[in-house]
Amino acid sequence: MKRKCQESENSNRGQVLIERDAMVSSTGVATAQPLFSFGLISDVQYADIPDGRSFLGVPRYYRHSILVLQRAVKEWNTHQKHKFVINLGDIVDGFCPKDQSINAVKKVVDEFEMFRGPVYHMIGNHCLYNLPRSKLLPLLKIQTLDGHAYYDFSPVPDYRFVVLDTYDISAIGWPQDHPRALEAMQLLREKNPNEDKNSPTNLVGVERRFLMFNGGVGKEQMEWLDGVLQDATKLKQKVVVSSHLPLDPCAATEEALLWNYDEVMNLIHKYNCVKVCLAGHDHKGGYSIDSHGVHHRVLEAALECPPGTDAFGSVYVYDDRISLVGIDRMASTDMYFSHQ
Repeated sequence: MKRKCQESENSNRGQVLIERDAMVSSTGVATAQPLFSFGLISDVQYADIPDGRSFLGVPRYYRHSILVLQRAVKEWNTHQKHKFVINLGDIVDGFCPKDQSINAVKKVVDEFEMFRGPVYHMIGNHCLYNLPRSKLLPLLKIQTLDGHAYYDFSPVPDYRFVVLDTYDISAIGWPQDHPRALEAMQLLREKNPNEDKNSPTNLVGVERRFLMFNGGVGKEQMEWLDGVLQDATKLKQKVVVSSHLPLDPCAATEEALLWNYDEVMNLIHKYNCVKVCLAGHDHKGGYSIDSHGVHHRVLEAALECPPGTDAFGSVYVYDDRISLVGIDRMASTDMYFSHQ
């Protein structure tokens, strides 16, 4: 794994296992049958353009990434009995020629729909570079009011999944005169003195998150999340939170964090129901356990897989843990729940 925090504080919460070949417990005994399982992938960022590099010089394989997705869907369909698939965002890349944006999104969505079951999408910054919300959300079959992209679902009575819209407050995706875009630009002017609002120059520590390619969760969504967590607590449900932007500084670089990650995590920590937070965006991946025992797993990007390599996973859900079995460049992680 790329980053782990507070290992000494969490030694009593169950050993973190990195296993690629078998689903076994820390004692070497085969595990019980999971309650259910699902497929997981992030940051496909497909574009029909030559390979390139990130602003940090990391190679990106724009045409190959859709092949990673195709192999993932084949694996999920052939060898598994998954209830659903979660895509953690950035379905196409910002360098995709804009006259190809709609067709590129449709092409990747069509590949996802080869999976024999529901697919739950969330929006990322690269999605919004290509299409405004009004065009993007129907293509991703995200059905919410007023252009919002947050929702929840419960695949079994004991679990609930929450999908956050981490570009709710954002300078991208909304019309420039939209109140949420204006709020985002005001925040960036206050927090980032650079002329280029995608530059973290002279910003220190977690303040480096105030970049235009990130975003925030708005007041209405916070109130909605509070209500969902209250309801899950009453129903004795365990909750998995999914978002494009990471929520914990120990699991991701500062430049990748949600603007108000601290506010969201303070709300989550009011309850004991949230067990795992899944995210994308920070392509190298990461993992941490926070001070309240919540696991944060940031996924390795499909986009950065050299030809012939992969990054996707299958997640097995139990009563006491969630086990991610990663393929190739995606590390496997057993996430045992703390006794709160």
